[in-house]
Amino acid sequence: MGVPKRKQSKQRLRTRKAANAWHASELGKCGQCGSRIPSHVACPSCGYYKGRQVLTVAGA
Repeated sequence: MGVPKRKQSKQRLRTRKAANAWHASELGKCGQCGSRIPSHVACPSCGYYKGRQVLTVAGA
């Protein structure tokens, strides 16, 4: 079994762990009404997805 020859530094360990840090998801903009929505989701305010209406929204 392979064994490390030298101890890895704290900086190397922390650099590796930094890649797993939490970050907020990016929100896209609805092409129809301009509200901020997650990707690949029909807009809850206007009901459009990829340029066509897929939901009927009351009050819009």
